[in-house]
Amino acid sequence: MKTAIIGGGAAGFFLAINLKEKLPQMQVDIYEKGKRVLRKVEVSGGGRCNCTNTFAEVGDLSQVYPRGHRLMKRLFQQFSPQDAFQWFEQHGVALTIQPDQCVFPRSQDSHTIIQLFLSLCNKHHVHIYPERKICSLEELNSYNFIAITTGGSTLSSLQWLQTSGHAIEEPVPSLFTFEIEKSSQLTALMGTVVETATLQIPSTKFRANGPLLLTHWGVSGPATLRLSSYAARWLHEHNYHAPLSINWLSQNENEVQVLLNQMLRENANKQVQNCHPAALPQRLWEHLVHRSLKDSTQKRCSELSKKELNRLVNTLVNDCYDIVGRAPFKDEFVTCGGISLSSIHSNTLESKHRPNLYFAGEVLDIDGVTGGFNFQAAWTTAHTVASAISTKASS
Repeated sequence: MKTAIIGGGAAGFFLAINLKEKLPQMQVDIYEKGKRVLRKVEVSGGGRCNCTNTFAEVGDLSQVYPRGHRLMKRLFQQFSPQDAFQWFEQHGVALTIQPDQCVFPRSQDSHTIIQLFLSLCNKHHVHIYPERKICSLEELNSYNFIAITTGGSTLSSLQWLQTSGHAIEEPVPSLFTFEIEKSSQLTALMGTVVETATLQIPSTKFRANGPLLLTHWGVSGPATLRLSSYAARWLHEHNYHAPLSINWLSQNENEVQVLLNQMLRENANKQVQNCHPAALPQRLWEHLVHRSLKDSTQKRCSELSKKELNRLVNTLVNDCYDIVGRAPFKDEFVTCGGISLSSIHSNTLESKHRPNLYFAGEVLDIDGVTGGFNFQAAWTTAHTVASAISTKASS
């Protein structure tokens, strides 16, 4: 019995290893079109590999899987984040949990996981063929089972599967940073970090909060990446031009009003621009005060009028900028879209149009926000396919 895996990334390797552990007599071959395998694993998490998440702070999977959350909820019954954590530790990779619930190898080095995968493939005699691009299923007619685990797909790269009856959701970028109109002066604050901000695209349901990083091109950080994931298709349809509202304190107007009133009373003789809420860096505060008060920035706190205070409050809770483009987040490029979930059997991820053809990983129309959720989708879908092939081959 032979299984071909197309795609030498996280899902492909995890599938191969789990299939061999379940069915040692199965011949498993991995075909990778590039020169190097596991490239995304290497660069993920800044080279540390955010391999999963505890999900302890996730109340609803739709919060972290904008597309595919219902399927992931079903598949977690077969292979959960806790199962993934246990799998890595049982295979010799000690893990550590950050305060934000992101999980990394204790070594803080993605090569720990790469070396594990390569050594296990060597141990189980999995054959790896780099620089081997597969363009049609007919090339693999000698195999009993085929699993497609390619990532970062484009519409043209999936057309050969569309012709065999599979519905395709157009792949578009997800998890990217926003380029902001330069006239806003926001980019002059590059390097500034706000620990908790809320971003929203006005007149839509898309909003996200978390740490925000100001860059020389615009905004980045977890809050931006999460919003880009939620609004991926909408932003694509609008050519990555949209208004952006920033709530710098992630508090409502009344809460900010109380905060500022107290700050102004305690610093009555100081200039407004020289005292700031603890949650905001001084440079950013000066920028926001200037946007709100224009020529009144030299005023003392005790001299601020009610109208000026209201303008400052409004800037803090609804500071508006223009998104004029997107930028990829280093090499951690994720797409939403791919093989429509309507084209697969939800329990096994087997194609409804061709028996013994399976899909796992990013090629499916499943994608998550930043924080280890995309890798968890890779582990869960790959394990599901390995189990399905093992069960079918054994029977």
